[in-house]
Amino acid sequence: MITRHFFLFLSQNNFIKTRAMKWGPKFGAKSVIAGETIEEAMETVKSLNEKGLVATVDHLGEFVYTREEAIDSANYCVKTLEAIATHKVSCHLSLKLTQLGLDVNRHLCRDNMMKILKKAEELGIFVRIDMEDYSHLDATLDLLHELRQHFNNVGTAIQGYLHRAEKDIRDLKGVNLRLIKGAYKESPEVAYQKQEEVDRNYLKIIKAHLLNGSYTAIATHDHRIIEDVITYTKEQGIEKTQFEFQMLYGFRQDLQLKIVEDGYKMRVYVPFGIDWYGYFMRRLAERPQNITFALRGLLSK
Repeated sequence: MITRHFFLFLSQNNFIKTRAMKWGPKFGAKSVIAGETIEEAMETVKSLNEKGLVATVDHLGEFVYTREEAIDSANYCVKTLEAIATHKVSCHLSLKLTQLGLDVNRHLCRDNMMKILKKAEELGIFVRIDMEDYSHLDATLDLLHELRQHFNNVGTAIQGYLHRAEKDIRDLKGVNLRLIKGAYKESPEVAYQKQEEVDRNYLKIIKAHLLNGSYTAIATHDHRIIEDVITYTKEQGIEKTQFEFQMLYGFRQDLQLKIVEDGYKMRVYVPFGIDWYGYFMRRLAERPQNITFALRGLLSK
């Protein structure tokens, strides 16, 4: 637990982040990030598609504080959508609302999302709003509900470690959701702290969303949960077309391919860009095994 809290602290430390960004994606980050440019991301997605894997790309960045930065981020999302269409890859777009100005002005963020979703709709591409820390949860869900009055090609993520996750699942019946355990440090008042409690609640919301007929993206590297979901869907007669598994780029590639071989959809979350620091630190915090990536990167320099 100390290790997890340590890396979560580092993920939010601007002093260390500023210096880390000067080093470039070292300490293993290059193993889990698909380059810095859109073109590099598209080449990575192509290679995944050739193996039978689908993808979602995410231009890394969060907590934008100026209108100009938010508009630039929105334009970059549009460019990414156009690249997905041009390269004819099987790929979604993932993004964070703080990138698009949620902390600057809600109307600015909404307008940016409307622009992105309109382009995505034209190109037939689904857009996933990534969930951020608890302080942004209500604002994210409120904006999602507003956007879905105009677009069907948008969904979000729900974090299984939150006490309120089951209620949010019920409120979001029919919405394409990415279900994750959660990667931010949250207080015991809002989130389960023990791993067994998180796992139990995570499985509960997965089964609830599947059972109400909603499309469900199960984002986990935990083979035990994957096996449990497969068993449950067979028992309930839930078609493979109603759900997919998701994993992060650079993690458990053998298991990703095994899932595809077994006839299930496997989507790989592909991050790219120069703002890799916060993302990478949260990955180290999630599982102690991930620290080996950092050591390999350090020793290779």
